[in-house]
Amino acid sequence: QVQLVESGGTLVQPGGSLRLSCAASGINFSRNVMGWYRQALGTQRELVANITRGGRTTYADSVKGRFTISRDNDKNTVSLEMNSLKLGDTAVYYCNSKHIYTGVTDWGQGTRVTVSS
Repeated sequence: QVQLVESGGTLVQPGGSLRLSCAASGINFSRNVMGWYRQALGTQRELVANITRGGRTTYADSVKGRFTISRDNDKNTVSLEMNSLKLGDTAVYYCNSKHIYTGVTDWGQGTRVTVSS
């Protein structure tokens, strides 16, 4: 059974920092591109960042230079370091895995990040 379990979401002030983590089980972690998506109220889910098993990263333009995605292939975890947080970063953040050969995609249950003063 695939499980992607996110943690770290909370209330943070503008300009603050936060680290999200996702623990994966039930998948061949090294054969998955891991990513973080987010969905704000009334909007579509959007890609924040993803990372290949080799460490190649992709970022949404809105978070470039502020967010950093990383993965630990030994611990089956993926993290998102978020700095200089803005009100517009408020959303539910979802961990995502996508198998590099089959394309099978799985999602975590989401963790809420609220940026507010």
